[in-house]
Amino acid sequence: MASTLERFASQCREILLKDSGPKGREQVKDLLRQYLRDGDLAREELGPDNHEARKILYEDPDLGFCILAHVYEGAKDSDPHDHGPSWAIYGQAEGVTEMREWRKLAPPSGDQPGKVEEVRRYTLQPGDAGVYNEGDLHSPHRTGMTKLIRIEGMNMANVKRDKYVVAA
Repeated sequence: MASTLERFASQCREILLKDSGPKGREQVKDLLRQYLRDGDLAREELGPDNHEARKILYEDPDLGFCILAHVYEGAKDSDPHDHGPSWAIYGQAEGVTEMREWRKLAPPSGDQPGKVEEVRRYTLQPGDAGVYNEGDLHSPHRTGMTKLIRIEGMNMANVKRDKYVVAA
């Protein structure tokens, strides 16, 4: 019998083989929400022995997408960012994440970061998930311990991304 992760990865792969664009990603997001609400994936991959801020659980050998577990022990803020040439789906398993979305006012230039302004703010509760397509600027804010499953369109570990700051 396949593990929960193996089943989930296989279903993500099937969806993305049919449609790797925004519509397919929405289907993967909905699938992730089902798995988060069921609880088995989170229990197996985000259990008490996992304390890693970034742990790759699965990397598809053909499509390149990755499924990751993230455990943040305390508060954590991220600057506004996108995922460069890729996309990401954030799925909240435990705790709460305040997510902000940003509009680019000026692109980065040389050593100067780009400028952004906030356009939307909302909360990801356990069982919620959000899709961030290429170029979608966002920033998570966490005030306490959180656990999430995130899917990246490619392994972002060594991808250089542009820097952004909030416009004064």
